[in-house]
Amino acid sequence: MEAEISAEDLEKYRTQALKEIQKTASIAGFRPGHAPESEILRVHGEQAVLRRAAENAIQHELPEILAAEKLPIVETPRVTTEPPEAGRSLSFSARAALAPEVELSDYKSIARNFPASKEEVQVSDEEHGQALTHLRRERARIEFVEKGKPPGEAAEESHKMEEKDLPVLDDAFAKSVGYETADAFHSTVRENMKMEKSRMEFEKRRAAILDELLAQSKIKYPAILREYELDDIEARLSHDLSRAGSSLDAYLTNVKKTRDELRAEWKDAADKRARTRLLLSEIARKENIEPNAEDLQREVEVAKKHYKDANPENLRTHIAHAMRNEATLKFLENIE
Repeated sequence: MEAEISAEDLEKYRTQALKEIQKTASIAGFRPGHAPESEILRVHGEQAVLRRAAENAIQHELPEILAAEKLPIVETPRVTTEPPEAGRSLSFSARAALAPEVELSDYKSIARNFPASKEEVQVSDEEHGQALTHLRRERARIEFVEKGKPPGEAAEESHKMEEKDLPVLDDAFAKSVGYETADAFHSTVRENMKMEKSRMEFEKRRAAILDELLAQSKIKYPAILREYELDDIEARLSHDLSRAGSSLDAYLTNVKKTRDELRAEWKDAADKRARTRLLLSEIARKENIEPNAEDLQREVEVAKKHYKDANPENLRTHIAHAMRNEATLKFLENIE
C-alpha cells in the first residue's frame, strides 16, 4: 500500500521529534536536556530531526491506516520512503503479507463422494508369484555379491537369469531369514502384499479427497508461506543427503542445477502443501478438532529424545500441528 502524510502533520511530528532529541542530547555548555532548540539543530542538523519525525509519523499513522482499510497483516510491514523535506508532504509505501483467506467448499459432501471400499483387499496368485520371483532374483544377486562380484554386475547377472535357474525359496531359505518353513514365508509375503495394497488404497482415497477439496475451495495466502514450504522441502532433502553421507552442494553439482532452479521445480509442490495446510487448519477450526492432550505429550517426549537441540515450544507446536492435520483427515475419511 502507498500513503501520504501531509506537510502540516509532518510539521507536528517534527516539533515532537525535536523535543525528544532535546531531552536526551548532551551538548557542551548545557545541562542534559536543557540545550535550546537552536543548538540541537546546529549539532544534529535539520535532516536528523526530520528523519525522526518521519519515523514517528509512520509508526503512528500506519496502524491507523491499516485498521481503516481493514487489512489483516501477518508480519511487520516493510516501509520505504524518500528523504523527508521540511514544508512538503511525506509519501511512503508499506509492504506486508496479508493473512490467508480460506473459503471452504462443502467438505462433508465431498468426503462422502469418496467412500471407503467395502471389499477386502486380495492378492492374486499371479501377483504373489511375481513377488516371489523378484525375491528369488534378489537372492541370486546377493549370492553373486557373496562370491565376489561387484554389486552392479551382480544385479545385471541376476536380471538376465531365466526363472527356472533362480534360487529356490525352500525351507532352507525360509529358515535363513527367520521362518520355520517355505509355506510360512510365502504366507507372510502374501500378507505383507495385502497390507501394502491396503496402504496404497488408503493413500489413494485420502489424496482424492484432498485434491477435490482443494479444487473446490478458494484459498489465498501470502507468498511467504510458500517460501516456508520450500525451506522445509530443502531442509528435508539436505537431511536425507547428510544421512547418506552427501550434501546439498554435492547433489546440485551432480544434477547440474542451481539451488534456485531446484526450488523453482518445487514451486507447485510447495504451493499444494501450503494450500493443504491452510485447508485442513480451517476445517479443524470449524470442527473444533484438537489432538488428544495425553497423546500429544507422549509424542513430544519421544521427539525430545531424538531432537535434543530443538526448541521445546517449537517442537510441541510442530507435533501438535501434524497431529491436528492427521485427526482432521481421519474426520473427513469417517464421514458417511
